Parts: sequence; structure tokens; C-alpha cells
Amino acid sequence: SHISFSRTRDAMKEFGDVYEQQYAVALFNSVRYEIEGGGGTQSQLLHRKDPLAGRSIFSGNLFQYLEENRKWRNRFVSVPNSYNINLYESKTAHDRGLHPKVTINCAGYKALASMEEYMELINNSLPGIKAKVGNHPFIKCATQFPLILWHPYAHHHYFCVMTEKEHKKWHAVLQDCVRHSNNAGLSEDCTVQTPAFTDSVRLHRQAKGHYGTWDMMCGEPPQILANLVMETLHPELRNVIGPRLKGKLQQRQRNWMLISDAVYKQVLSQTTGQYEALVEACEAQKSPLDARLRTDMDQIITSKEHVNSKIRALVLPKAEQLLRTSVQPYISSILEALMEPTSRGFSEVRDVFFRELVEISKNSINGGGKDKLGEHMERLSMLAFHPVKMQSCYEKVEELNLEGLQQRFDVSNPSVFISRAQILMREQMDNAVYTFEQLLNQSLEAQGEENMVKTIQRCQDRVLKKYDYDSSTVRKKFFREALLQIIIPYMLQQLSPSCSPELPRFKELIFEDFSRFLLVENMFEEVVLQSVTKDIMMAVKEAAVQRRHNLYRDSIILTNSDPNLHLLGETPGVDWAAKFGGEEPDGSVEAEERGSGRRRKQVVSMIQLDGFTLPYESCLEVPGDPKSPDSVNEIRDLINPVVEVVLPVTEEGKKDNPLHGPPETGEKLQRGSRSVTFTEKE
Repeated sequence: SHISFSRTRDAMKEFGDVYEQQYAVALFNSVRYEIEGGGGTQSQLLHRKDPLAGRSIFSGNLFQYLEENRKWRNRFVSVPNSYNINLYESKTAHDRGLHPKVTINCAGYKALASMEEYMELINNSLPGIKAKVGNHPFIKCATQFPLILWHPYAHHHYFCVMTEKEHKKWHAVLQDCVRHSNNAGLSEDCTVQTPAFTDSVRLHRQAKGHYGTWDMMCGEPPQILANLVMETLHPELRNVIGPRLKGKLQQRQRNWMLISDAVYKQVLSQTTGQYEALVEACEAQKSPLDARLRTDMDQIITSKEHVNSKIRALVLPKAEQLLRTSVQPYISSILEALMEPTSRGFSEVRDVFFRELVEISKNSINGGGKDKLGEHMERLSMLAFHPVKMQSCYEKVEELNLEGLQQRFDVSNPSVFISRAQILMREQMDNAVYTFEQLLNQSLEAQGEENMVKTIQRCQDRVLKKYDYDSSTVRKKFFREALLQIIIPYMLQQLSPSCSPELPRFKELIFEDFSRFLLVENMFEEVVLQSVTKDIMMAVKEAAVQRRHNLYRDSIILTNSDPNLHLLGETPGVDWAAKFGGEEPDGSVEAEERGSGRRRKQVVSMIQLDGFTLPYESCLEVPGDPKSPDSVNEIRDLINPVVEVVLPVTEEGKKDNPLHGPPETGEKLQRGSRSVTFTEKE
């Protein structure tokens, strides 16, 4: 406890000093951009600001492993649009607005779908111990369909379900929760705080000798800072505590995970409070710094250009030599490794979107009425946020492999690039869907519902053309940024030993009044960036000229192709169910939002078997009336061929049954063909 406290305090002090410097630099860059203007290519598709307003993602039942009594319990799980996972005692507790028993923020986690994956990660968790292949975990999974949320430092969460269909759906949902939570903490709209924070984290890690990408840049800033502290603290504690742990391997692993989680919670508590204080102190200085910048901007820029020219004279010859011998020969192979799976993913997004539109057209051809159209459009509107339907897109980019480049360029894990590409794919899908909705709604209001199929076809063709253009633009930007993320850290690591000792002498060239906004370390990195940017731009441009992976040339610009389209982006989203008076689509669920009185439409529908919706995703409980055995048997006969839910509960079998534990009040357990409800007294 004392070690973790002091390490966190020292790390936050070092980070805070860097952050205060980078905050002023980020403010200078933000104000300069605001004054000088500039910007990239305007997207062709519309973008909606809050696509998940009034929505929840998923809800249902699964089994959770309770470590305190080593039993599995049926839990109702709700995933709201925050993508936090809320676990309740029952659906009744959720509907009554009670607080969840557990809330999980998935930032930094991995969603695992097998015990083999999990064992591979934890078997090397203790130093000097190599577990045997096939070594049994300390948890006995109740079914053959486990779901595990694994974190390198924090508490692990164990779940399981009864069927393969549930398993695939829940795994996709959990992966989406991780993907969203990892990406949710650093908003690109914060043009000062976000670059100040990301640059500070990078510089802090570089000072410790850690160049290259980092796969724990996940979640909110305090979570990222806790990961930053644990990156050094965790192996130190493991080497000190690990050899002292007693007992069998499984017990030592379990005890070490408990210690790791306790330390992580303490570190996160410290980083949360200290980061808030740091941001508050910097924000308090923002107004006077902003005023000084706007007064002296021209002089500051002139001073920067002068110092930059001096640093360039020192750094550029060395950078160009390094570029020729160790970077340029690899740019095309890195780019190809990025382009192939990413482009297949974006192509799959287009195909999934197209297939959904085909279904809507079929409905119109087959004489489906307004209600059916409303149902189809309601489903289409949330397509980008349906993790099961998007899974085929995400899987394509998960094939991204940078093996062979990892050692040279210190790319520890391609997950950074995979996650970023998946987020961009989801954004492009939603932009396409939203644009189609607005165009179709505009056409229906202007022309009515005659020739619906032709109207849908025209809107579809316009949107796909825009999607192809935006997909090319987004991918080219992604490729450029990824190449920079891979190459720049390598170049800095190679150049810093000879260049960094020379940098302090350039500080004398900067007026003291401007010294907060002009840091020689940042200017050194800018020179390195400029040295390689031309080669990266040329590599991506050449790929576009050759039309590889359906990339467009930069000279192809769709100007004013729809001059009034962006006016539609200012209008509110279309409520298709209300517009056509349709009911909710079959299989979708509405969950009461706690304490608000409103009802949220759910993105992912409940699992259905043979046309019936299961009331609890994992049917440990089979509904029925004890007075009507025929109805019980009918339902059991329907479910049993698909879901085998009953484990032996005889006296002899109790010890071997991981689902069997002390019954809770009001809990139902399946015994034979009857549902038995336990009262308080029992």
C-alpha cells in the first residue's frame, strides 16, 4: 500500500509537470488554428451528433460467477448507451429502478470467449512459474460457453450462457462495450485538453524508454494514468510479492489477482483526484494565456520559425540519413499490411448496409405496408450500433498483422490500429444510414409513397456513391496517421541520443515571454515529423493513383454534388415508428429507464427460439404454473432440444453441480418438470 501510494504520487508529479507545459503548447496550436483556419476535405455523408439518444444497447440474463461463495448465479444484465455493463439481481430489480449490484466499465478489458484464451493469459501471471499445458483453472465453468472480461491489472469478471447463439451474441456485445469504452475518454472536440494529455502521456513514457504504440491508452484520463503507473509498478510488486505467495498454483494465481486489483483501485483513486486538480489548475490559467496569445501571435510564430530553422539544420541531415537506410524501404510493406484488412472491413460495411436496403426494397415489392416499412427503418437506423450485425465487418480488420515489423518499429500490438479502424467503420456506417434516412424522408414528403421501390433505389445509389468517396478519404487519413504512429517513435528513439543533448542551447533563442508556448523538445519532434511526412503522403497517394483497394485520387473531389444535403443534417432524426404508426419490430425489447419515466428502444433484440422470445436469455428458470403440468411440459419440450439447462441436483450430485448453491429468496430452480420458488422461511 505504501509503495503504490508513493509510486503513484511520484508518477503524477512527473506527469503534472509535463502536462502543464504541453497544455500551453496545445493552447497555442488551437488558437493559431482558429485564427489561420484550414481543414480537411468535407465529408459527403451527413453526421448525427447523438445517435444513441433514447436507446439502450442490450439486456438479458446470463450466469455470473460469485467469487465469495464460488457459485454461479443468474443475473439480469443491462447495457445502456454508456456501454457500462449493469448487473441486477433480477429483471424486476432493474424495472423497479434499483441500483445495480455491479457496474463494469470495460475500458482496458479484453472480452474472451473460451477458458483456453483465459488460461493462456493468466498462466504466466506470476514470475518464475510456468504452468503446464492444459492446467486446470481455479474456476469450474458451469457450461461450455464461458464469457470472461480480462484486465491486466483490475478485477476479472466471469460469465457463462447456455447456448451457442447466446454465446455469439453476448460476446459481440461485450466486445462492443470494450471497444466503445476504450475510445470514449478522449474527445477530439477538446482541442486543448486532449492533445495536451496524449502528448504528455507519450513524452512521459518516452522519458522511461518506452517508445512505440501503447495498447493501454484506454478509457478516461484517470484510467489511462492508472495504467501508466501500473506499467512500472505492477511488475515491481509481482517480483516482490509473487515468490512469497503460498499454496497451489491456482490459489497463488487467485491471490495475486486479488492483490493486483486492490492496488489498481488505490492507484485509480489517486490518479482521479490528482488529475482533476491538475486540469482545474491549468484551466484557471487559460484566459490570461489565451489573451496573451491573441495579442502576440504574429511575433510568437516568427520566433518559432526562426528557432525551427536552427533545429532543422541540426536534425534534418541525420533524419534524412536514417530515413533512407532504415525507414523508406519498409513504408510500402507497412502500408500494404494496413490497407488489405482495413479496406476489406470498409467494403464489408458497404455490403452489410446494401443488404439491409435490399430487404427494405423487397418489403415494398411484396406489398409490405407502412407499418412494415417503419419497422425496417427503425432497425436500419441503429445498424451501426448492432454489434452482431457489424461483427463480420469488425472481423475483417482483426486480421491485421504487423508481424515482422514489430521488432524493428516497436509495435507491441496491432490492437491500437484495429480498434481505431473499427471505430471509423462504425462512424461511416452510421453516417451512411443517417444520410439514407434523411434523403428517403425528404423524398417521401415531396413525392408521397408512390413508386416506393424507385425512390429507395435512387436514395440508395446516392448514398453508396457518397460512402465510397468518404470511405476512401477516411481510410487514406487513417493510413497516414497509422504510418506516422509506427515510424515516428522509431525515428525519435534513434535520433534522440545524438540530438537531445544539443536542444537546450536553442532555448536561448526564445524570448522569455514566449517560452511557455515554444518548447524545443516539441519543435525537435515536429522537424522529425516533417522529414518523413512527404514519403508517407507519396506512398498513400501512389496507392490511390493505382486505385488499389478502391482508393480515390486526391484530385477527385465531389464538389457541390448535393448542395442542399447538409441542410438536412440540421434537422432532427426521423422517428419512423411514429411516422408510419408502426409497432416495435418483432423481437425488440423496451427497457424502462431508471428514474426517468421514459422508455428506451433497445438496439439488439432478445434471443428467439423457434419464433418464441425467451423471457430470460439463459433459461435456468423454465416458466410454468405448477397447477398446469401440461403447459410446463410443452414449454420444456420446446426449449430442451435447443438448450440443456438442468444439471443434476440429487444429494449425490450437489458437490459436482457448479450451478447449485444456497437458494436465494424468491429464486426458482428447475427440479424435474416443475419450477420451485423458495420463500424467505425456506
